[in-house]
This record gives sequence, C-alpha cells and structure tokens, in this order.
Amino acid sequence: MLSGYRPYLSSEAIHPNTILHSKLEEARHLSIVDQDLEYLSEGLEGRSSNPVAVLFDTLLHPDADFGYDYPSVLHWKLEQHHYIPHLVLGKGPPGGAWHNMEGSMLTISFGNWMELPGLKFKDWISSKRRNLKGDRVMPEEIARYYKHYVKVMGLQKNFRENTYITSVSRLYRDHQDGDDGQDRNISTQHLQIEKSTFIKRNWEIRGYQRIADGSHVPFCLFAENVALATGTLDSPAHLDIEGEDFPFVFHSMPEFGAAISKGKLRGKVDPVLIVGSGLTAADAVLCAYNNNIPVIHVFRRRVTDPSLIFKQLPKKLYPEYHKVYHMMCTQSYSVDSNLLSDYTSFPEHHVLSFTSDMKCILQSLSGLKKIFKLSAAVVLIGSHPNLSFLKEQGCYLGHNSSQPITCKSNPVEIDAYTYECVKEANLFALGPLVGDNFVRFLKGGALGVTRCLATRQKKKHLFVERGGGDGIA
Repeated sequence: MLSGYRPYLSSEAIHPNTILHSKLEEARHLSIVDQDLEYLSEGLEGRSSNPVAVLFDTLLHPDADFGYDYPSVLHWKLEQHHYIPHLVLGKGPPGGAWHNMEGSMLTISFGNWMELPGLKFKDWISSKRRNLKGDRVMPEEIARYYKHYVKVMGLQKNFRENTYITSVSRLYRDHQDGDDGQDRNISTQHLQIEKSTFIKRNWEIRGYQRIADGSHVPFCLFAENVALATGTLDSPAHLDIEGEDFPFVFHSMPEFGAAISKGKLRGKVDPVLIVGSGLTAADAVLCAYNNNIPVIHVFRRRVTDPSLIFKQLPKKLYPEYHKVYHMMCTQSYSVDSNLLSDYTSFPEHHVLSFTSDMKCILQSLSGLKKIFKLSAAVVLIGSHPNLSFLKEQGCYLGHNSSQPITCKSNPVEIDAYTYECVKEANLFALGPLVGDNFVRFLKGGALGVTRCLATRQKKKHLFVERGGGDGIA
C-alpha cells in the first residue's frame, strides 16, 4: 500500500452486508484508503478487536466466518503518485516467522485466508502443485508464497534482508545535514536507499546487515515514521519453575517435531506432557497423537472458558482443532480412570516442577498434587516479541506499561483507526503486537497506517523533496 497500490470497490461487486454496501456505494469513486474508516467499520463484528481489521477482512473475504468463499469486493490499482518512500528491514526473507515453521508435520488454516491482496493463493499454489487436496497448506508453502508475492508485486526494491535493528530512538532536535558528522561514517550506502530530504527526522534507526561472508556492516538511517511489524514469536514464554531447563523440556513446536522425526520418542511408554491451551499446544497434541505417543495435556483454564481460541474457529473449517478441543472436554483426568491410553487432559492444573529423573509434579486448583513419569515435556504457553531496540524494551507502549508486550494480555496500545501508538507519535504497530494473530486481520493494520500517512502527506502537500539526506518515511 505504501508502494501506491489502492483498493477500490469493484464495479460488479455486491457486499452481502447491505448497510456496508450502501456506505461503499456513497464514495465508489474513492479508494478505501481515502474513505472514513471509522464510518465504514461502524457496527461490524468479527474475530478481531481492531475495527479496521474487521472491516478490511470483510471486504477481502465477505462472510468468511460463515464458511462462504465469496470473492473480494475490491479491485486494486497501482497509482504511483501515492508512493510513500519506505524501507522494510527484516532478519530473514519476506514471510517472516513462516520460514521458521518449516518441517512442521501439520497443515494449517484455510489457504485463501493467508493470501495477500493482488495474488490469489489458490492460483499460485495450483501452479506449484499437481494435486490440490482440500484447503489446507503446509507452512513452507505459505513462506514461499510470501517471498514470491514481493517479487510479483514489484516490491523488492524496498526490502532489506539480514538486517538486525539495535536501536530505534527518537530525535528530539532537528538534525541538519551539517550536524550529524559522526553518522556520516556509518554508511547507508550498502542499503542502497534512495535519497530524499526530510521535513522531520523523528527517528534514528541503527543496526547492522549481515553480508554473504558473515561479517556485519553497521548502518544508521533517519525516518519520519516507524511501523513495528515484528510479530511476537521471538522468545517462547517460560513457566519459570524448577527443572524447566532440563534437556527433556522443549519450548517450541520445531524442537518437539525434530525429536519425533529423529525417532527419539519412538516406542516410549511414558507420555509426553504438553502445557498450554492455544493452537500451538493443539498442534503438539495432534503431532503426538498422530505418532501414537500418549499425551498428558495440562492447562490452567476451564474447558468452558469463552476466551479459549477454539471458540473462535469455525468447526467446519478446522475439524482437527475441534477434535483436540473435544478430547480436552471429554478425556479429562479423574481419580477413578487414571491416565487414558492415548490422551488425558488436566484442565485447571499447573506444573509445579520437573525433576531430573524425567518426572513432573502437577497441582490442581484445590491444591492436590500428582506426579507423572514423562518421555518429554513441551511448554507452549505463548511467546514474547523482542523489542530490545526500543527504550524500556517497548513496555511503555503497552496497555500496562509495567509488563512486557504480549499478543493476548498486553498488546501495544494504539489508536483504533490509525494504528499509531497512543504513547508515542509517529510510531505505529500492527499484527500480533496489537493482538491480531491471524494473517487475515493484520492486513487491516496496513490499511490504517497507510490512510494515516497518506492523510498527513496531503496536509503537508510536499511530503518529500528529492535531494540530499538519507531519510525514509
């Protein structure tokens, strides 16, 4: 969207929500970026707490939650005069965390929900695969699609891979070209940034880029705005209990998957302990179950808790996750039945400790303790983003500034329509950092940010003048 792609209501499109459709008709000649997002999203309901995310999702996938596969009501035009100079800095290739999920034994959500505007996932995948079974896809296919998307849409010139950010700090004085001599030694030349003179250098971004021979080339650049789109998968959350660092305790799906594929758990009679009640924990349950490894599944919540993720997933589209949820509800531990052969759930329990002889001690709400011998343990209770490049590790941006940022319990506090951080002007956040864990909803963040920047650009008339300096928007 920063490259100038603009979504318009398609001439033949009729949105199934008649009120929304009549609002769209009122300004048919305008792109969605130029419309009042608050007005359009008023009254819409969906599986995100961010109204623009719900709006954009229903425009791209009308009534998707009811199991319909209606086409998008939008068509896209590339309008180069809307281009806003920008740079995308990332540790890996486009697609981010999807590249770290390779080797997963599972397929995931509905392919077309993972797609980005302008390149239909189904068209892309059918050109890569001979036989298309159902609507499920492997994580590595999604990773390849995102990488390919950047090429097809002509966005490569703005992407820089292998870049690591060490600090993003606000500049409180205006940098004139003459007064930042020290930064001149740290070149932005190898990043090949197009030159532009800036009205405001609000941010200084420092980091390094790893080049082919493994060495680090430092860089320093200035920007008027920064958008945080890091996701929250950087560091897995820990239980912080005794024995958690024993080698039989894993904290990620890839670690657990690797142990299974190497045959380390083959033929083990003792169960695997899985801790957590989210989708990753459900993936681990399915993974063990499909490999005939008995499971003890421990989680703190009641199975009827309305905030469980399974309540947000349509049964029809996610049968395997609902199978796990069904087992969580119906195969729970009781003193009479002891452990069941394949799967036993322990709702409203927590792990007290692990011991060196591969045992775990569980405790119920009433204080009852139980000890079980394990073949392995997998702790999947969420993860935290790495925002070490921001002051206070970014904590001050959250709803609760005394806690670290997390997707569920403490997302970055933003303006609902612009995605600008409430506590820091010219800093934006989107995706899991603001609670949108699904690809289908993080796209709304891009719409909110683009609308805000485009509106400010109009107000200033002349946002960027070609010339000296090395700023980006």
